[in-house]
Amino acid sequence: MVKEKRKTILTAEGRSPWYRSDGKKFSCYLVGVAGGTASGKTSVARRIIENLNVPWVGFLSMDSFYKALTPEQKKDALNSNHNFDHPDAFDFDLLLQNLKDLKEGKRVEIPVYDFVTHSRIQQSTPIYGANVIIFEGIFALYDRRILELMDMKIFVDTDADIRLARRLKRDISERGRDINGVLQQYLRFVKPSFDQYIQPTVKNADVIVPRGLDNLVAIDLITKHIQRQLHELRYNFRWDLPKIECGEELPNNVIVLKQTPQLKGIHTIIRDRNALRDDFLFYADRLATLVVEQGLSEVECKVHKIITPLNLPYVGKKFENQICGTSIVRAGGTMEAGLRRAVKDVSIGKILIQTDLETGEPSLHFTSLPENISKFYVLLMDAQISTGASALMAIRVLLDHNVPEDRIIFLTFLATPLGLHVLNNAFPAVKICTSMIDPKVNKDTLFIEPGMGNFGDRYYGT
Repeated sequence: MVKEKRKTILTAEGRSPWYRSDGKKFSCYLVGVAGGTASGKTSVARRIIENLNVPWVGFLSMDSFYKALTPEQKKDALNSNHNFDHPDAFDFDLLLQNLKDLKEGKRVEIPVYDFVTHSRIQQSTPIYGANVIIFEGIFALYDRRILELMDMKIFVDTDADIRLARRLKRDISERGRDINGVLQQYLRFVKPSFDQYIQPTVKNADVIVPRGLDNLVAIDLITKHIQRQLHELRYNFRWDLPKIECGEELPNNVIVLKQTPQLKGIHTIIRDRNALRDDFLFYADRLATLVVEQGLSEVECKVHKIITPLNLPYVGKKFENQICGTSIVRAGGTMEAGLRRAVKDVSIGKILIQTDLETGEPSLHFTSLPENISKFYVLLMDAQISTGASALMAIRVLLDHNVPEDRIIFLTFLATPLGLHVLNNAFPAVKICTSMIDPKVNKDTLFIEPGMGNFGDRYYGT
């Protein structure tokens, strides 16, 4: 295999889950904040985020969606002859698609606009879906399609003189413009556009906030309303465990290793609480190799002809696509040695997911994935699947990076029927390879029973 350069992807700390244990998707709470130029929209939006005091809140500015100017338009802009406050200055189609994706909990690439050169730079900003998205901009309440996505619409109403003073200070200090140019642009474009396009959108608002950030009472009421809505949407949910009837058939996408005496002997050693650590490590690595080999059997192959040393033809098989691994830190890292034994020079990514022991709810903290991962078959690794919560999130991360669902193969030492059914409900095309299945999950500890204990702690000696 060709070793790929690894690329680190920025993520929002504490990313929320996308699927409940019953397989249903979460939909984020989208708040739109509109108002005239320099009315304090951004300040109000950020104060709401601070007051909410919850994880998984995303912030999106409409300024990121200005259209790149043509050379002729750039000349006009230099002479303050281009209208940046007209609806045609924004890419509403791209904005709509990004908001739809964020609403569904998907990862999006937000363009970065350079106000000095009036163009989009090549670099983009990745944003993951969240429980709450705050979207602000002068035309946040303008497009009917976007309004239909919003759960709450706010208009920040600030006196025109204050807005002009703020605009002068901002454009001169932050955007390199002179005072005459700013005033000319304001009188020619900004004020007429506000009167014609922006001020009328106040009728679309659910809440009007006079004086912007100075109106602490209004901001406090908005914050409490959003918190109530989140509570009703089961923001503080427990990862409810669906009932799986005893003897219920496993999903078709699950592959269980043949239960040979050798396999049961390995499990006997690594499940033993009194196993010597050297024995545990040796047999854990051996078991990982067996699971990886089974997973590789599920990778699509194509016919490949060669010539043997006897100068005779042989028709064999060759993998259709390159293969990489991704481990869910840290227990998933225990399977990496087995993968490296089976796939030469394999590239391995990392996903860090932490689960709240009280609620069972997972959150994403970090990803580092091979570059061009969408072109690979991905062997996703974790030591155990209990409720399936972390596995759901890890698969969603790979889908965010455009890995086809049917090219994800989940490898694990041990699984429960509960976790397998949860994964199948959400991602039926993902194949799951496990060495053995245990019957249940302890509802208090979320550990598998009889299980292997905390596999990562035992493997790493912590």
